[in-house]
Amino acid sequence: MAKTRISISLEQDQSERVRQHAERAGMDVSAYLVHAATRQIAESDARDERFVEVDALIARVERAADGLPAEPAPEPAVELTEQERREVEETLRFIEGRGPGHAA
Repeated sequence: MAKTRISISLEQDQSERVRQHAERAGMDVSAYLVHAATRQIAESDARDERFVEVDALIARVERAADGLPAEPAPEPAVELTEQERREVEETLRFIEGRGPGHAA
């Protein structure tokens, strides 16, 4: 298979770190960068494949949502009566375990 040359530019500190890591891996810089890039490509492809159905579902839902009417404005809040407010507070205390017969 014919090889293609790709030229990249790195900051000096990046270049030195790549060279050091390549040496530790027992590779030349070119082989190290190819290995790193192909590994990243494989991970990215696997992730894309794993979520292809989810992505398709999202796209279908977004297309369907485009045809829906805009949400109506929310109705103004209704003030509770004093009795309703006490009932809500009592229910919340019960839910939180602070109702009658529960230790505070």
